[in-house]
Amino acid sequence: MRIPMPRFSEAELARRATAVRARMAAQEVDCLLVFGAGRTMDVQYLVDWPGTRESYLIVPASGSPTLLVQFLNHVPNAERVARLDDVRWAGPGSIDGVVAALAERMPEGRRLGLVGGVSWRLAGAIRERLPRVDVVDFTSELRMVRAIASEEEIGYLREAAQVTDIAMTALERETRPGMRERELVHVVESAITGAGGTPGIHFMATTPMSAPTIGVPSQLQSERIIAAGDVLITEISGHNWGYGGQVHRAYAIGADPTAEYQRLHDVATEVFERIRGVLRDGASVAHVLDAAEVVHDRGLTIYDDLLHGTDQLAPVIQTRRTARHPQPESFVFRENMVVVVQPNVVTDGTGTSGLQVGETVRITKDGAERLHAYPMRFVRCG
Repeated sequence: MRIPMPRFSEAELARRATAVRARMAAQEVDCLLVFGAGRTMDVQYLVDWPGTRESYLIVPASGSPTLLVQFLNHVPNAERVARLDDVRWAGPGSIDGVVAALAERMPEGRRLGLVGGVSWRLAGAIRERLPRVDVVDFTSELRMVRAIASEEEIGYLREAAQVTDIAMTALERETRPGMRERELVHVVESAITGAGGTPGIHFMATTPMSAPTIGVPSQLQSERIIAAGDVLITEISGHNWGYGGQVHRAYAIGADPTAEYQRLHDVATEVFERIRGVLRDGASVAHVLDAAEVVHDRGLTIYDDLLHGTDQLAPVIQTRRTARHPQPESFVFRENMVVVVQPNVVTDGTGTSGLQVGETVRITKDGAERLHAYPMRFVRCG
């Protein structure tokens, strides 16, 4: 029996399966093994189940998929939520159960595509016990399909953006001197869950604007007591059935922004708007990198990534001067790709003085649509 949960339409799930199987046919792949750990979109994309712990989805070129779930007590929930009939316990260590299920689907061997972080032990067991199976990596092929969002997915992303905006409003309302930094986690997660969403990331850091020691949001919050004259820098994400919004804003606490922090904010906002101004269907990474050069023209730089896709479905980009890996300048953005533009403007490469301004946008034929409504301003609170 299915239970009431968020649901994509049967037509949407059929569209996804058809697109993925077309890629399989083009690569002569006969079956997929899609790995998920925790809530993972690769598995959810095909069976509308967000995952809990480790899971393994077997997708044949034709016929129904099989979902193997770890732990045993997670199986009943998966049976009620996942949009397929064959849900099984993966077994005590998963390997035996997964290999046995693959042997059922691929008795004659042929080509298996792996998606996600399949362990070397499982990959080795497949090669040893199914020697006629040719194993290839199919991760990028699946994610290329996922990179173009459907109208139904855009709807989920809009709701996720609204949930994230609610968290930002809660921070504006509740952050004040005398709080401990770790209390901000409660503010964010309570706002997101109260709005019906699922908390994603809550990267936050506070530091005195007069003597800053950090300019990039922290993944773990400290026991530090917030004081008047601090700045709070943030990277917040709320999710709706696996689809996430993401917002980056700076909050001046109990005081107006200093002149230097206002300058940082002004440049970050300018970089964001220049990048948004070039993003559209057919724009390339080179266009984004050209637009981002303004941060260096203003005598500043960036520390964190400049742009990335939601769920990492588009290239991760820095500026040309700060790139830590080759930038894919020829990559072309397409309509209904969804990306996060997030300039983390800092005074120098150490990242000890700076802030971050950005959010999720949808690529359209003619530009980039903001999915968030939270104001892009230097917030004064407390």
